[in-house]
Amino acid sequence: MPAKPFVVVVGSDFSDQAVRALRAAYEQAQSHAPAELHVVHCTALASTAIDPTVGALPLVGGGAEAVESLEEIRSDLVQHLDAHLAELPGFRNAGVRVLAHVVLDSPMFALTRLADALEANLIVVGSHGRHGVARWLLGSVADAVVRQASCSVLVVPPLAAELSAPTIEPPCPQCLVARQQSSGAEQWCEQHRVRHGRPHVYHQTERISADGSFPLVVPES
Repeated sequence: MPAKPFVVVVGSDFSDQAVRALRAAYEQAQSHAPAELHVVHCTALASTAIDPTVGALPLVGGGAEAVESLEEIRSDLVQHLDAHLAELPGFRNAGVRVLAHVVLDSPMFALTRLADALEANLIVVGSHGRHGVARWLLGSVADAVVRQASCSVLVVPPLAAELSAPTIEPPCPQCLVARQQSSGAEQWCEQHRVRHGRPHVYHQTERISADGSFPLVVPES
């Protein structure tokens, strides 16, 4: 009886970050060959009554063009995979079987449900690195998958240049002057001292605790 292949599930939304996740998923599958790589594209039409055998989906808005059919989306996914997998070294002889899935579900549920059904060994998901309000409003597929998955999850972070780093205010010039003039005894200027209060400074002494374990740490009075 042949050994069960190593199963990797990865999501794809055709973005550059998804391509990086696809490459990471392929590398994991290749290193565990023989393996199966299941690439999942989720379309946000789960609430629409759709017959997958019908050619086109309903129109969106008055006079708008018809939404792609499931077969058209699947064809787009296959072409996308053909284009990017062909670039990978030794793909045709890597012992990795690639399967494309188009699922009418939200990504956070589709990935974990398919992984459970396939008894997958690994889920690979890309993170777009959103912060603050954008993360709260849009949610994080990577976070949700990590919480719900019953197998290991590899999260592929975005490139450093793509991260939306929060804006950090420069230090207060008056606080810098206060630290310099007091040789560090004062951390804040008079205005900011109200917000931060006085710091508690601790000094490590040479005394040993009663059981001889660690030096006592005595707060400054």
